[in-house]
Amino acid sequence: MRDNITIWTLDWVPMTNGPAGFVRDMRLRWACEEAGLSYSVRTVPFGESGPDHLARQPFGQVPFMSDGDLHMFESGACVLHLAEKSETLMPRDPQARAETLQWFIAALNSIEMVSVPWWFLELTGAKENGLTDWLESRLAHMERILNEREWLAAGRFTIADLMMTDVLRVAKLRAFGDRPETEAYVERVMDRPAFKKAYADQVAHFEAADAARRQDES
Repeated sequence: MRDNITIWTLDWVPMTNGPAGFVRDMRLRWACEEAGLSYSVRTVPFGESGPDHLARQPFGQVPFMSDGDLHMFESGACVLHLAEKSETLMPRDPQARAETLQWFIAALNSIEMVSVPWWFLELTGAKENGLTDWLESRLAHMERILNEREWLAAGRFTIADLMMTDVLRVAKLRAFGDRPETEAYVERVMDRPAFKKAYADQVAHFEAADAARRQDES
């Protein structure tokens, strides 16, 4: 049966030092590519959260998703929903499933909750970033774990690796400190064909939108 998945993202983002390749619909695209789920992509205007958008995503963000009559927002929730459709992403064995879930949540709660505000403070040029020690501690724990295993859960790629890699692959984070095992892990996961396709498709989407925008302005 054909999947009826629609992923919503922005119609445009700034291309100079912008977020193309990192807008979080990337997570949903990647999950669909790994699982072989067909999907389409639709857009909402950049910088304009109208009533229809807010009705689907109360914070005016992207992504949000439709799967037939089911509607969801938050990238983590959407990826979990997609994972339930494919053993490629979520093991069926109870212990392997539990391990996958815990590391999936750890990517969001133990790493991203520190890395995103740390990155934001760095971006603003704050003279003192009070989150640096906390971030260093969290990343040191990840380096230790990744020195002991190739994958985070179930002895193979799962949504735990998808989410953790998407959190860790931010350039400023990768350049912060020396963590060879973490870097090798990120490179290994990003070398997957599904990641490469999802990334290329998102970048192409925003490049086309940017070209059209510049043409309209000329």
